[in-house]
Amino acid sequence: MTQPLEDNVSYDPVDGRAPLVLGGTDFTSLTEAVARPLESKTPLGWWIVFSISLSLLGLFGLSIGWLVWEGVGVWGLNNPVSWGFAIVNFVFWVGIGHAGTLISAILFLFRQKWRTSINRSAEAMTIFAVMCALTFPGIHVGRPWVAYWMFPLPNQMDAWPNFRSPLLWDVFAVSVYGTVSALFWYVGMVPDLATMRDRCTGLRRMIYGAFSLGWRGSMRHWQHYEKAYLLLAALATPLVLSVHSIVSMDFAVAQLPGWHTTIFPPYFVAGAVFSGFAMVMTLMLITRSIFQMKHLVTARHLENMAKIMLLTGTIVGYAYAIEFFIAWFSGNPFERFIFLNRALGPYAWAYWIMVSCNVISPQLFWFKKCRTSVPILFVLSIVVNIGMWFERYVIVVSSLHRDFLPSSWGYYVPSFWDISTFIGSFGLFFTMFCLFVRFLPTVALAEVKGVMPEADPHFGDDEHPVARGDLATDGGTP
Repeated sequence: MTQPLEDNVSYDPVDGRAPLVLGGTDFTSLTEAVARPLESKTPLGWWIVFSISLSLLGLFGLSIGWLVWEGVGVWGLNNPVSWGFAIVNFVFWVGIGHAGTLISAILFLFRQKWRTSINRSAEAMTIFAVMCALTFPGIHVGRPWVAYWMFPLPNQMDAWPNFRSPLLWDVFAVSVYGTVSALFWYVGMVPDLATMRDRCTGLRRMIYGAFSLGWRGSMRHWQHYEKAYLLLAALATPLVLSVHSIVSMDFAVAQLPGWHTTIFPPYFVAGAVFSGFAMVMTLMLITRSIFQMKHLVTARHLENMAKIMLLTGTIVGYAYAIEFFIAWFSGNPFERFIFLNRALGPYAWAYWIMVSCNVISPQLFWFKKCRTSVPILFVLSIVVNIGMWFERYVIVVSSLHRDFLPSSWGYYVPSFWDISTFIGSFGLFFTMFCLFVRFLPTVALAEVKGVMPEADPHFGDDEHPVARGDLATDGGTP
């Protein structure tokens, strides 16, 4: 038997929805709850996760160092599989970063109030995932010490980058995406940094004060802040569609069967949002448990994320099916062979893992009991990301390993250093996330306060639902 996320929750009598913040929380207690991880003694669970993450980060550095010393021959690449784990991992991490911008920017523009408790962590996740993603193209070029050649910088050779190269498209797309996401994350955090500044003393007060940019909470400050936040949200929204579309063009502009298709841009974007929400789910379930934030990240937040995962997972399943239809309808024997080879060839095991994780497992979210069960949500969020990684693996490897001539066929087996680099990248991601939850506000204080009943200008009046007792705020029966 799985237990629901919250019991005895009072629902809004107007729209029948669960409240966004539980437990009789007011502005003061909300501030205390969000500031507690920053001001109290570090919990043991954080030290355990941080120690494991730091160990994996060391493995990541060792793997890259050995690669630079020995060369790309330490990887399992062969002919014809000249793209392996590096590109698979790059596309995987770029996809992880999509949910942050979607939750923060698009749901903000659509005035979805339920985003407020999870958007800060999702934005941070985006930045850390982009950091992991940018590592792999740099080390994949074979000469990372001259990676600056990819940028249009004046140089002594007057050899400007080839703007028709998909590698250069990636550099611009991902770097712009990371820059805008970082600005969006930082600007949204300014009022909360000022709150932390006013609660601290000594060096911490100076650091928070420097990054809060002199915020005093005046009406003029709030006007400029809301304008800047809105403009950044409007700028970030097209990036959700454009960045992974450009990454998908790395494959689509090739003449290789299985890659040369126009379905990749929307298909990749849906898959990116799918995997990104799964990672947000994993992180928020761990964070809300370690730092006692179950009254801030509630059943409503997690259930809404599960619904979006169900939607995007269904879109991804449709894309898998339509790819086979396109291969059949095209009449191209090479295209038909590639897709039959994916499902029935040497890499069939990877293909069916992908289908099971990405198409079948999310269908459990049709049932409310599954959408409101912490163990099921946690397991499925990990299963989905396993499936999304295998999706990238299938697209990259299964299209390459059997070339047009049978004499050029091969089988790709990742080496120890392929696997260690991939596992180590999780060390970078989780190390940065652990530092984030320990030293920065995990929940957007200013935004959560804006969706609480106390933010209503009529709060306290006899006509307000809370004042009348129509909507209990303590999680009990009204």
